[in-house]
Amino acid sequence: MKGETETISDAKIDTTPVQAAMDHAIASGAETGLQVCAYHRGRKVIDLWGGIADPATGRKVESDTLFNVYSVTKALTATALHIQAERGLVDYDAPIAQYWPEFAAHGKERATVRDGLTHRAGVPQMPAGVTPEMMCDWDAMVDAIAALEPLATPGEKTLYQSMTFGWIIGEIVRRSDPAQRSFRQFVLDEIAAPLGLSDLWLGIPDEAEPRVAVMTNRNAGDPLPDGTSLYIQSMPLAVALVPEVFSRPDVRRAAIPGVGGIFSARDEARFWAMLAEGGELDGVRFLSPERVASFSAPRSNSEEPDPVMFGVPIPISAGGYWLGGHRVTSDRAIWHPGAGGSIGWADPDNRLAVAICHNRMFNTRDPAQDPILPITRAIGVALGLERTVA
Repeated sequence: MKGETETISDAKIDTTPVQAAMDHAIASGAETGLQVCAYHRGRKVIDLWGGIADPATGRKVESDTLFNVYSVTKALTATALHIQAERGLVDYDAPIAQYWPEFAAHGKERATVRDGLTHRAGVPQMPAGVTPEMMCDWDAMVDAIAALEPLATPGEKTLYQSMTFGWIIGEIVRRSDPAQRSFRQFVLDEIAAPLGLSDLWLGIPDEAEPRVAVMTNRNAGDPLPDGTSLYIQSMPLAVALVPEVFSRPDVRRAAIPGVGGIFSARDEARFWAMLAEGGELDGVRFLSPERVASFSAPRSNSEEPDPVMFGVPIPISAGGYWLGGHRVTSDRAIWHPGAGGSIGWADPDNRLAVAICHNRMFNTRDPAQDPILPITRAIGVALGLERTVA
Protein backbone atom coordinates (compact mmCIF):
# COMPACT_ATOMS: atom_id res chain seq x y z
CA MET A 1 0.00 0.00 0.00
CA LYS A 2 1.32 3.40 -0.95
CA GLY A 3 0.01 6.84 -0.28
CA GLU A 4 0.43 10.28 1.12
CA THR A 5 -0.66 11.77 4.42
CA GLU A 6 -1.21 15.50 4.74
CA THR A 7 -2.06 17.79 7.64
CA ILE A 8 -5.04 19.64 9.04
CA SER A 9 -4.20 22.68 11.16
CA ASP A 10 -0.64 21.42 11.57
CA ALA A 11 -1.85 18.09 13.03
CA LYS A 12 -0.99 14.89 11.19
CA ILE A 13 -3.94 12.78 10.12
CA ASP A 14 -3.58 9.13 11.05
CA THR A 15 -4.67 7.29 7.93
CA THR A 16 -4.02 3.89 9.50
CA PRO A 17 -7.75 2.98 9.72
CA VAL A 18 -8.24 3.75 6.05
CA GLN A 19 -5.14 1.87 4.99
CA ALA A 20 -6.17 -1.13 7.12
CA ALA A 21 -9.62 -1.22 5.49
CA MET A 22 -8.07 -1.03 2.03
CA ASP A 23 -5.50 -3.72 2.85
CA HIS A 24 -8.25 -6.02 4.11
CA ALA A 25 -10.39 -5.49 1.02
CA ILE A 26 -7.48 -6.34 -1.28
CA ALA A 27 -6.12 -9.24 0.79
CA SER A 28 -9.58 -10.83 1.05
CA GLY A 29 -9.97 -10.78 -2.72
CA ALA A 30 -13.01 -8.51 -2.54
CA GLU A 31 -10.99 -5.82 -4.31
CA THR A 32 -8.10 -5.95 -6.77
CA GLY A 33 -6.89 -2.35 -6.91
CA LEU A 34 -7.99 0.78 -5.06
CA GLN A 35 -7.47 4.51 -4.84
CA VAL A 36 -8.92 6.56 -1.98
CA CYS A 37 -8.65 10.34 -1.79
CA ALA A 38 -10.36 12.77 0.59
CA TYR A 39 -10.46 16.52 1.09
CA HIS A 40 -11.47 18.12 4.40
CA ARG A 41 -12.16 21.83 4.67
CA GLY A 42 -10.69 22.34 1.21
CA ARG A 43 -7.43 20.49 1.82
CA LYS A 44 -6.35 17.08 0.61
CA VAL A 45 -5.89 14.95 3.72
CA ILE A 46 -6.03 11.33 2.53
CA ASP A 47 -4.36 10.06 -0.63
CA LEU A 48 -3.87 6.29 -0.70
CA TRP A 49 -3.58 3.63 -3.36
CA GLY A 50 -2.74 -0.02 -3.57
CA GLY A 51 -3.30 -3.36 -5.22
CA ILE A 52 -3.12 -4.43 -8.83
CA ALA A 53 -4.29 -2.45 -11.85
CA ASP A 54 -3.84 -5.29 -14.34
CA PRO A 55 -3.97 -8.88 -13.01
CA ALA A 56 -2.63 -10.27 -16.29
CA THR A 57 0.64 -8.33 -16.14
CA GLY A 58 0.89 -7.55 -12.43
CA ARG A 59 0.90 -3.81 -13.12
CA LYS A 60 0.31 -2.07 -9.81
CA VAL A 61 -2.09 0.72 -9.01
CA GLU A 62 -0.23 4.02 -8.80
CA SER A 63 -1.31 7.51 -7.80
CA ASP A 64 -2.13 8.36 -11.42
CA THR A 65 -3.90 5.12 -12.38
CA LEU A 66 -7.23 5.80 -14.08
CA PHE A 67 -10.48 3.95 -13.37
CA ASN A 68 -13.87 3.57 -15.02
CA VAL A 69 -16.34 5.16 -12.60
CA TYR A 70 -19.57 4.55 -14.54
CA SER A 71 -22.51 6.54 -13.08
CA VAL A 72 -20.33 8.68 -10.82
CA THR A 73 -19.97 10.51 -14.14
CA LYS A 74 -23.55 11.78 -13.75
CA ALA A 75 -22.44 14.08 -10.93
CA LEU A 76 -19.93 15.78 -13.23
CA THR A 77 -22.57 16.12 -15.95
CA ALA A 78 -25.16 17.57 -13.57
CA THR A 79 -22.59 20.07 -12.29
CA ALA A 80 -21.90 21.25 -15.84
CA LEU A 81 -25.59 22.05 -16.20
CA HIS A 82 -25.62 23.89 -12.86
CA ILE A 83 -22.75 26.06 -14.11
CA GLN A 84 -24.91 27.05 -17.08
CA ALA A 85 -27.81 27.82 -14.73
CA GLU A 86 -25.48 29.90 -12.56
CA ARG A 87 -24.63 31.98 -15.62
CA GLY A 88 -28.29 32.54 -16.45
CA LEU A 89 -28.06 30.39 -19.58
CA VAL A 90 -30.39 27.63 -18.35
CA ASP A 91 -33.65 27.80 -16.40
CA TYR A 92 -34.45 24.62 -14.46
CA ASP A 93 -38.19 25.12 -14.97
CA ALA A 94 -37.98 25.75 -18.71
CA PRO A 95 -38.86 23.01 -21.18
CA ILE A 96 -35.89 21.05 -22.46
CA ALA A 97 -37.21 21.87 -25.93
CA GLN A 98 -36.52 25.56 -25.31
CA TYR A 99 -32.83 24.71 -25.70
CA TRP A 100 -33.19 21.56 -27.80
CA PRO A 101 -36.30 21.87 -29.98
CA GLU A 102 -36.10 18.35 -31.39
CA PHE A 103 -36.63 16.92 -27.91
CA ALA A 104 -40.31 17.95 -28.05
CA ALA A 105 -41.14 15.04 -30.35
CA HIS A 106 -43.89 12.59 -29.33
CA GLY A 107 -45.30 14.60 -26.44
CA LYS A 108 -42.08 15.50 -24.66
CA GLU A 109 -42.57 19.23 -25.14
CA ARG A 110 -43.48 19.73 -21.47
CA ALA A 111 -40.45 17.89 -20.07
CA THR A 112 -38.45 20.46 -18.09
CA VAL A 113 -34.76 20.70 -17.39
CA ARG A 114 -35.56 19.77 -13.79
CA ASP A 115 -37.38 16.67 -15.03
CA GLY A 116 -34.23 15.66 -16.89
CA LEU A 117 -32.06 16.27 -13.82
CA THR A 118 -34.32 14.28 -11.49
CA HIS A 119 -35.04 11.32 -13.79
CA ARG A 120 -38.62 12.28 -14.60
CA ALA A 121 -38.29 13.12 -18.32
CA GLY A 122 -40.08 9.88 -19.30
CA VAL A 123 -37.31 8.43 -21.48
CA PRO A 124 -35.17 6.01 -19.46
CA GLN A 125 -34.95 3.61 -22.40
CA MET A 126 -32.02 3.57 -24.79
CA PRO A 127 -32.82 3.79 -28.53
CA ALA A 128 -33.74 0.52 -30.20
CA GLY A 129 -30.80 -1.23 -31.79
CA VAL A 130 -28.18 0.81 -29.96
CA THR A 131 -24.62 -0.47 -30.39
CA PRO A 132 -21.29 0.53 -28.85
CA GLU A 133 -20.43 2.27 -32.11
CA MET A 134 -23.63 4.32 -31.98
CA MET A 135 -23.05 5.12 -28.32
CA CYS A 136 -19.73 6.70 -29.31
CA ASP A 137 -21.47 9.00 -31.83
CA TRP A 138 -22.83 12.02 -29.91
CA ASP A 139 -25.04 13.31 -32.72
CA ALA A 140 -26.53 9.90 -33.42
CA MET A 141 -27.36 9.43 -29.75
CA VAL A 142 -28.98 12.81 -29.14
CA ASP A 143 -30.99 12.53 -32.37
CA ALA A 144 -32.24 9.09 -31.37
CA ILE A 145 -33.08 10.15 -27.80
CA ALA A 146 -34.95 13.22 -29.06
CA ALA A 147 -37.05 10.91 -31.25
CA LEU A 148 -38.01 8.54 -28.42
CA GLU A 149 -41.60 8.16 -27.33
CA PRO A 150 -41.88 8.70 -23.57
CA LEU A 151 -42.80 5.70 -21.45
CA ALA A 152 -44.67 8.01 -19.07
CA THR A 153 -45.91 11.57 -19.27
CA PRO A 154 -42.85 13.73 -18.57
CA GLY A 155 -42.82 15.07 -15.03
CA GLU A 156 -45.34 12.57 -13.69
CA LYS A 157 -43.29 9.46 -12.95
CA THR A 158 -39.80 8.61 -11.76
CA LEU A 159 -37.98 6.43 -14.30
CA TYR A 160 -34.25 6.24 -13.65
CA GLN A 161 -32.34 7.39 -16.74
CA SER A 162 -29.50 4.90 -16.35
CA MET A 163 -27.72 5.98 -19.51
CA THR A 164 -29.94 8.56 -21.25
CA PHE A 165 -29.41 11.03 -18.39
CA GLY A 166 -26.00 11.93 -19.74
CA TRP A 167 -27.05 12.84 -23.25
CA ILE A 168 -30.18 14.66 -22.09
CA ILE A 169 -28.27 16.89 -19.67
CA GLY A 170 -25.15 17.09 -21.82
CA GLU A 171 -27.08 18.26 -24.88
CA ILE A 172 -28.84 20.98 -22.86
CA VAL A 173 -25.39 22.20 -21.79
CA ARG A 174 -24.07 22.06 -25.34
CA ARG A 175 -27.08 23.85 -26.83
CA SER A 176 -26.97 26.58 -24.16
CA ASP A 177 -23.23 27.17 -24.55
CA PRO A 178 -22.62 30.39 -26.52
CA ALA A 179 -19.37 28.86 -27.80
CA GLN A 180 -21.20 25.68 -28.94
CA ARG A 181 -18.39 23.49 -27.68
CA SER A 182 -18.66 19.73 -27.50
CA PHE A 183 -19.72 18.55 -24.06
CA ARG A 184 -16.30 16.97 -23.52
CA GLN A 185 -14.60 20.28 -24.28
CA PHE A 186 -17.01 22.18 -22.04
CA VAL A 187 -16.07 19.96 -19.10
CA LEU A 188 -12.37 20.33 -19.84
CA ASP A 189 -12.60 24.13 -20.14
CA GLU A 190 -15.11 24.96 -17.42
CA ILE A 191 -14.49 22.35 -14.72
CA ALA A 192 -11.21 20.48 -15.20
CA ALA A 193 -8.95 23.40 -16.17
CA PRO A 194 -10.08 25.85 -13.45
CA LEU A 195 -9.71 23.13 -10.81
CA GLY A 196 -6.29 22.09 -12.13
CA LEU A 197 -7.47 18.58 -13.03
CA SER A 198 -5.63 16.54 -15.63
CA ASP A 199 -7.35 13.20 -15.06
CA LEU A 200 -11.09 13.78 -15.11
CA TRP A 201 -11.88 12.36 -18.53
CA LEU A 202 -14.97 12.03 -20.69
CA GLY A 203 -13.05 10.39 -23.49
CA ILE A 204 -9.41 9.67 -22.77
CA PRO A 205 -6.58 10.75 -25.08
CA ASP A 206 -4.50 7.96 -26.56
CA GLU A 207 -1.59 8.65 -24.23
CA ALA A 208 -3.73 7.91 -21.15
CA GLU A 209 -4.61 4.38 -22.28
CA PRO A 210 -1.69 2.60 -20.51
CA ARG A 211 -2.76 4.08 -17.16
CA VAL A 212 -6.34 2.74 -17.20
CA ALA A 213 -6.94 -0.08 -14.73
CA VAL A 214 -8.31 -3.34 -16.11
CA MET A 215 -11.84 -3.92 -14.86
CA THR A 216 -13.12 -7.33 -13.76
CA ASN A 217 -16.74 -8.17 -12.97
CA ARG A 218 -17.41 -10.25 -9.86
CA ASN A 219 -21.10 -10.53 -10.79
CA ALA A 220 -20.53 -11.69 -14.38
CA GLY A 221 -22.34 -14.98 -13.80
CA ASP A 222 -25.40 -13.57 -12.06
CA PRO A 223 -28.80 -14.19 -13.69
CA LEU A 224 -29.98 -11.30 -15.85
CA PRO A 225 -33.35 -9.59 -15.53
CA ASP A 226 -35.94 -10.32 -18.17
CA GLY A 227 -34.95 -8.77 -21.50
CA THR A 228 -38.20 -6.81 -21.64
CA SER A 229 -37.69 -5.24 -18.21
CA LEU A 230 -37.29 -1.49 -17.88
CA TYR A 231 -33.90 -2.16 -16.31
CA ILE A 232 -32.63 -3.86 -19.46
CA GLN A 233 -34.32 -1.28 -21.68
CA SER A 234 -32.39 1.42 -19.83
CA MET A 235 -29.09 -0.48 -20.17
CA PRO A 236 -29.40 -2.88 -23.13
CA LEU A 237 -27.03 -5.85 -23.14
CA ALA A 238 -25.28 -4.60 -26.27
CA VAL A 239 -24.05 -1.54 -24.32
CA ALA A 240 -24.16 -2.95 -20.79
CA LEU A 241 -22.02 -1.44 -18.07
CA VAL A 242 -19.50 -4.27 -18.15
CA PRO A 243 -15.78 -4.46 -18.94
CA GLU A 244 -16.42 -6.12 -22.31
CA VAL A 245 -18.07 -2.91 -23.53
CA PHE A 246 -16.35 -0.19 -21.53
CA SER A 247 -12.82 -1.49 -22.11
CA ARG A 248 -13.21 -1.02 -25.87
CA PRO A 249 -10.80 1.61 -27.21
CA ASP A 250 -13.57 3.50 -29.02
CA VAL A 251 -15.80 3.57 -25.94
CA ARG A 252 -12.94 4.78 -23.75
CA ARG A 253 -12.31 7.66 -26.16
CA ALA A 254 -15.93 8.73 -26.49
CA ALA A 255 -17.81 11.30 -24.45
CA ILE A 256 -20.48 9.18 -22.78
CA PRO A 257 -21.71 11.64 -20.17
CA GLY A 258 -23.89 9.41 -18.02
CA VAL A 259 -21.60 6.43 -17.49
CA GLY A 260 -18.34 6.89 -19.40
CA GLY A 261 -16.11 8.80 -16.98
CA ILE A 262 -12.52 7.63 -16.50
CA PHE A 263 -11.06 9.39 -13.46
CA SER A 264 -8.31 9.21 -10.89
CA ALA A 265 -9.48 9.40 -7.28
CA ARG A 266 -7.26 12.46 -6.75
CA ASP A 267 -8.96 14.50 -9.42
CA GLU A 268 -12.43 13.19 -8.64
CA ALA A 269 -12.04 14.07 -4.95
CA ARG A 270 -10.95 17.59 -5.86
CA PHE A 271 -14.08 17.95 -8.01
CA TRP A 272 -16.25 16.89 -5.06
CA ALA A 273 -14.28 19.22 -2.76
CA MET A 274 -15.47 22.20 -4.79
CA LEU A 275 -19.05 21.17 -4.00
CA ALA A 276 -18.28 20.37 -0.35
CA GLU A 277 -16.89 23.91 -0.03
CA GLY A 278 -20.08 25.51 -1.33
CA GLY A 279 -19.09 25.91 -4.97
CA GLU A 280 -15.62 27.44 -4.52
CA LEU A 281 -12.16 25.92 -4.13
CA ASP A 282 -8.81 27.69 -3.81
CA GLY A 283 -10.32 31.04 -4.74
CA VAL A 284 -12.09 29.83 -7.88
CA ARG A 285 -15.89 30.05 -7.66
CA PHE A 286 -18.08 27.90 -9.88
CA LEU A 287 -21.46 28.05 -8.14
CA SER A 288 -23.08 30.20 -5.47
CA PRO A 289 -23.31 28.80 -1.92
CA GLU A 290 -27.09 29.08 -2.12
CA ARG A 291 -27.25 27.00 -5.27
CA VAL A 292 -25.00 24.30 -3.85
CA ALA A 293 -27.04 24.25 -0.63
CA SER A 294 -30.15 23.61 -2.70
CA PHE A 295 -28.63 20.38 -3.99
CA SER A 296 -29.03 18.84 -0.51
CA ALA A 297 -32.82 19.11 -0.69
CA PRO A 298 -34.70 16.00 -1.80
CA ARG A 299 -36.50 16.15 -5.12
CA SER A 300 -40.27 16.05 -5.11
CA ASN A 301 -41.74 12.53 -4.91
CA SER A 302 -38.45 11.32 -3.46
CA GLU A 303 -40.01 8.18 -1.98
CA GLU A 304 -41.72 7.13 -5.20
CA PRO A 305 -40.82 3.57 -6.24
CA ASP A 306 -38.77 3.49 -9.44
CA PRO A 307 -39.92 0.79 -11.89
CA VAL A 308 -36.57 0.85 -13.70
CA MET A 309 -34.87 -0.14 -10.44
CA PHE A 310 -37.37 -2.89 -9.60
CA GLY A 311 -39.61 -0.63 -7.54
CA VAL A 312 -36.89 0.65 -5.20
CA PRO A 313 -36.96 4.41 -4.51
CA ILE A 314 -33.77 6.14 -5.67
CA PRO A 315 -32.70 8.98 -3.32
CA ILE A 316 -32.21 11.69 -5.93
CA SER A 317 -31.71 15.25 -4.73
CA ALA A 318 -33.23 18.35 -6.31
CA GLY A 319 -29.87 18.91 -8.01
CA GLY A 320 -29.73 15.52 -9.70
CA TYR A 321 -27.22 13.91 -7.32
CA TRP A 322 -28.00 11.07 -4.91
CA LEU A 323 -28.70 12.22 -1.36
CA GLY A 324 -27.72 10.78 2.02
CA GLY A 325 -27.83 7.14 2.99
CA HIS A 326 -25.62 4.71 4.85
CA ARG A 327 -22.68 4.83 2.42
CA VAL A 328 -21.86 8.49 3.06
CA THR A 329 -21.12 10.68 6.09
CA SER A 330 -24.22 12.87 6.26
CA ASP A 331 -27.88 12.74 5.35
CA ARG A 332 -27.26 15.98 3.43
CA ALA A 333 -24.26 14.66 1.52
CA ILE A 334 -24.64 14.67 -2.26
CA TRP A 335 -23.06 11.73 -3.99
CA HIS A 336 -23.24 9.27 -6.81
CA PRO A 337 -22.54 5.57 -7.03
CA GLY A 338 -21.22 3.88 -10.12
CA ALA A 339 -22.03 0.44 -11.48
CA GLY A 340 -19.93 -2.08 -9.65
CA GLY A 341 -19.35 -0.06 -6.49
CA SER A 342 -17.45 3.15 -7.31
CA ILE A 343 -18.47 6.15 -5.21
CA GLY A 344 -17.77 9.82 -4.66
CA TRP A 345 -19.45 12.40 -2.45
CA ALA A 346 -19.50 15.92 -1.06
CA ASP A 347 -20.64 16.36 2.54
CA PRO A 348 -21.49 20.02 3.24
CA ASP A 349 -22.02 19.45 6.97
CA ASN A 350 -18.49 18.14 7.51
CA ARG A 351 -16.89 19.92 4.54
CA LEU A 352 -15.69 16.54 3.40
CA ALA A 353 -15.16 15.23 -0.13
CA VAL A 354 -14.28 11.63 -0.93
CA ALA A 355 -13.56 9.58 -4.05
CA ILE A 356 -13.05 5.82 -4.06
CA CYS A 357 -12.05 4.17 -7.33
CA HIS A 358 -11.56 0.44 -7.90
CA ASN A 359 -11.34 -2.17 -10.64
CA ARG A 360 -13.18 -5.21 -9.32
CA MET A 361 -16.84 -4.53 -10.03
CA PHE A 362 -19.47 -5.99 -7.74
CA ASN A 363 -23.10 -5.41 -6.92
CA THR A 364 -24.05 -6.29 -3.37
CA ARG A 365 -27.48 -6.41 -1.81
CA ASP A 366 -26.11 -6.76 1.71
CA PRO A 367 -24.09 -3.88 3.25
CA ALA A 368 -22.17 -6.45 5.29
CA GLN A 369 -20.65 -7.75 2.03
CA ASP A 370 -19.68 -4.31 0.70
CA PRO A 371 -15.87 -3.92 0.84
CA ILE A 372 -16.16 -0.18 0.14
CA LEU A 373 -18.31 0.51 3.21
CA PRO A 374 -15.55 -0.20 5.79
CA ILE A 375 -13.31 2.20 3.86
CA THR A 376 -15.88 5.00 3.92
CA ARG A 377 -16.38 4.49 7.66
CA ALA A 378 -12.64 4.42 8.25
CA ILE A 379 -12.35 7.84 6.62
CA GLY A 380 -14.73 9.23 9.22
CA VAL A 381 -12.70 7.60 11.99
CA ALA A 382 -9.42 8.96 10.64
CA LEU A 383 -10.82 12.50 10.53
CA GLY A 384 -12.71 12.27 13.85
CA LEU A 385 -16.06 12.75 12.16
CA GLU A 386 -19.31 11.23 13.30
CA ARG A 387 -22.01 10.56 10.73
CA THR A 388 -24.35 13.57 10.57
CA VAL A 389 -28.05 12.77 10.61
CA ALA A 390 -30.45 15.44 9.42
